[in-house]
Amino acid sequence: MKKQDWDYLVQEDRVHRSVYTDPEIYEMEMKKVFGDTWVYLAHESEIPQVNDFKTAYLGPRPVIVTRDKNGVLRALFNRCTHRGATICRLEKGNARNFACPYHGWNFSNEGKLNGVPWGQGYGKAFDKSELNLKQVPRVESYRGFIFGTLNEVDAPSLEDYLGNARDLLDQWIDRYGGNLVVRNSAHRMTLNGNWKFVFDNAGDGYHVSFSHRSLLAVGERYEEKEDKDMTYFGKNPDGSPMYVQYLGNGHVFLDQRPMYLEVGDMWKQQRPQPGRESYEEMIRERFKDEADKYLDWSVGAQMNLSIFPNLLIIGNQIQVIEPISVDKTRLTWYATMVDTLPDEVNTLRMRSQEDFPAFGEPDNETT
Repeated sequence: MKKQDWDYLVQEDRVHRSVYTDPEIYEMEMKKVFGDTWVYLAHESEIPQVNDFKTAYLGPRPVIVTRDKNGVLRALFNRCTHRGATICRLEKGNARNFACPYHGWNFSNEGKLNGVPWGQGYGKAFDKSELNLKQVPRVESYRGFIFGTLNEVDAPSLEDYLGNARDLLDQWIDRYGGNLVVRNSAHRMTLNGNWKFVFDNAGDGYHVSFSHRSLLAVGERYEEKEDKDMTYFGKNPDGSPMYVQYLGNGHVFLDQRPMYLEVGDMWKQQRPQPGRESYEEMIRERFKDEADKYLDWSVGAQMNLSIFPNLLIIGNQIQVIEPISVDKTRLTWYATMVDTLPDEVNTLRMRSQEDFPAFGEPDNETT
């Protein structure tokens, strides 16, 4: 595609629809975006021990994210070097070796080909060292967030790539005074739409009152809010102090925090789930004057930090975008806990993370 075509398709005030629908553009994105930039793969707390692993995707490429026997983080391509079969079919676990289920080729979690059944049949010229698992050449971690890129030459360091998003990610992590933990089961869904729709949507404060109307109606059944302006749901976004900011390198920040000036404001705007009131009572009884602070921490920072191309920090959850095809995308929400927070607060964090991925996101994606 010629440069003048891009100038036509992407203009200052508009984008041509084919950017979201053209299979050729999608294939280019899988090479240039999900190959040459840093792509989020996993969180270190998901593979805390030596030999832990988790399967993931770098764009369309299946990988095994491992912490090998020496504790080194790696991303092995989840394809046997013999016939291309999927090697690891589990979501996560602990293993020093991976055996291909098709012909039994065995690889270490460093990617080395350890053994081949009846290897003498391949002849004297057979060299196992040439058939080790291929690996993502650059894997780096920033404060527990593991990224990988295929770009060995031109990609900047991960910290430089994060750029202006780095300070905001620090703020989100440091807010709770402890280490982030991502070890719970995830909410997963597949939607019929281009991956960029999901990324764009995370920085959009305009759609909420309309796309999420059914979710908002559920909350209204349980509670009548005296102050309708406590939340931007149902409120004109142009009249609120929240803002959207472009951070460079494709990263975007939607900040709702200016709307919540007092300790406890974030908790007050949270949509209620039946049964969680008992946890609020426990926290108020145990922490007295600090209860509002802990309750705020249970519902997240009210910020959407979108790290291009596939990592979204929303509230106190991690959302990962996985493109499947030009018109199909897998979306995964991971709940987070904090190792220094009391059990009641972490439990309430889990409860407060139930409604949106289970109800709000499907509501939005079917609009």
